Amino acid sequence: MIRINRLFVLGVLLGILLTWVNPCVSEVFVQCPGDLNGDAIPDPYLPGGAPNPEYRANVKCMHLAAGDGYITMADGTPMYIFSFADLTGVPPDQAIEKGMLAATFPAPTIVADEGDEFYLTLTNVGMMVRPDLFDPHTVHWHGFPNAASIFDGVPDASVAINMGSSFTYYYKVVEPGTFMYHCHVEATEHMQMGMLGNLYVRPAQNKLPDGTNLNGFTHHTGYHYVYNDGDGSTYYDVEYPIQIGSFDPEFHIANETVQPLPFAYMKDKYPMLNGRGYPDTINPDPLPPPPANINRGVHSQNITSLIEANHGQKILLRISNLNVTRFYTLGTVGIAMKVVGKDSRLLKGQNGEKLYYDTFSVTLGGGESTDVILDTSQVSPGTYFLYTTNLNYLNNNNEEFGGMMTEIVVK
Repeated sequence: MIRINRLFVLGVLLGILLTWVNPCVSEVFVQCPGDLNGDAIPDPYLPGGAPNPEYRANVKCMHLAAGDGYITMADGTPMYIFSFADLTGVPPDQAIEKGMLAATFPAPTIVADEGDEFYLTLTNVGMMVRPDLFDPHTVHWHGFPNAASIFDGVPDASVAINMGSSFTYYYKVVEPGTFMYHCHVEATEHMQMGMLGNLYVRPAQNKLPDGTNLNGFTHHTGYHYVYNDGDGSTYYDVEYPIQIGSFDPEFHIANETVQPLPFAYMKDKYPMLNGRGYPDTINPDPLPPPPANINRGVHSQNITSLIEANHGQKILLRISNLNVTRFYTLGTVGIAMKVVGKDSRLLKGQNGEKLYYDTFSVTLGGGESTDVILDTSQVSPGTYFLYTTNLNYLNNNNEEFGGMMTEIVVK
């Protein structure tokens, strides 16, 4: 703990130096049409109450910090991470301070609608525990057909954001589906350390006028679909993003303690869903902050994997895998999964025929996503399980009966 405290003090001094001694180095600049105060929230009205001429209903904005922090594994072990934190709503002059040691895992979920103009500002707040690192960071929207390479987040063809700087990505959201995002700088290291998150886009079909006929299926306001299917076949009632991930504790310890990183020997021993191992996966609340207040009391694991629905409802699982070491298989017992989408594409043939299929397991490699629907009208109320069939990953390092598993509760 003495080591961590010394590094923390050094990191804070570095942050003060960046912020006060040379403000031009640490300027936070948020670009968001209609935003009047730089907090990344568009304002529909001017201070006097008149309509804001810059406001557009289809504009969405978000502000992320890139930095470091800590999470707690299901066996109680604190784990050092790199990741992102949500600064949306934070004034620019407070952004760097709020972003320090505030990294969450997985990164904050991004949700957009087809047709949105999405402005995503990334501010690199630096590494407080590793002030010797000056790593730049990016956001790469994996699988998105970006028209401009500068916003793609791949350092070879776009820009990377240096410490103390901000950059705003622009996306014209043209396709629905389950995507994911991650930092693409030194990708193997930064993704293993936790710089990845859920991202999905809801289809324009959700916003059709009430009573629209979809080839015999009547759409009503409030109905949700996975894709623009044209016939209501991807209708669902409740949705849950489920991101597969896993950590190698030795790699994280080596990074925290400034040791050579064991890339060739990387072996993930903490399998997780949405940044947690079972039984933490079924906790509906943010997990308590890591012990000893080593990340300023920040709740860094905020996304539950508990899946709940009333009997008769259809559940959409947006499953993605950003693991950097291996393939994983997720299976269910007693409740079938209808696969309707793969890698942000509706499963259909060249002539438009549906290629959906029912299964009890799906296998995903790194960078892949799958959309599955669970029809609870076909099963009895009760508790079911979503778990990895790689049975050696049903553990939390050396602690057995945990890992990559969660519960499906049909009420």
